Amino acid sequence: MEIGHNWHKWKEILGDAVGLGERVGMDEETINNVAYRLGNFFADKFDPANDEQRLMKELWDEGNEEERKTLASLMARVSHKASTRH
Repeated sequence: MEIGHNWHKWKEILGDAVGLGERVGMDEETINNVAYRLGNFFADKFDPANDEQRLMKELWDEGNEEERKTLASLMARVSHKASTRH
């Protein structure tokens, strides 16, 4: 299954999802927990479609649980920030 060859589009979709979570009342901790669970799902089920996703997968695979949670939180923030610029 293809999850997005274009890094910027993939990041925009993730950012939109973070924005939706905020609009429905999710707090930052909940959003970060969802991002972490999605990160696990994507790492297990999908092959990276571009160099940026490959790097994210390598970092995810190398990290321990706490590092993965940090990576998920950072990715959620970066993606949300990028989506609010459009």
